Amino acid sequence: MIFKILAILIVLFLVYLIFFKKGREKDIVQAKKDEKISDEMVECPTCKTYVSQNEAILSNGKFYCSEECLNNK
Repeated sequence: MIFKILAILIVLFLVYLIFFKKGREKDIVQAKKDEKISDEMVECPTCKTYVSQNEAILSNGKFYCSEECLNNK
């Protein structure tokens, strides 16, 4: 009797893995595709090089690549 219950539980678990695991993998793949790069490149007005907006220095609405370019504006 116990072996029949264990066998049924194992079969149900395998069915769960086969049918529902694929759905979760598709969700993960879709989420990775939906991710967007939030980091944009901006041009330094002094030396005309491009720098990551996250790493740039913002002054008077302009992005500078370094303090040297900020001081030489």
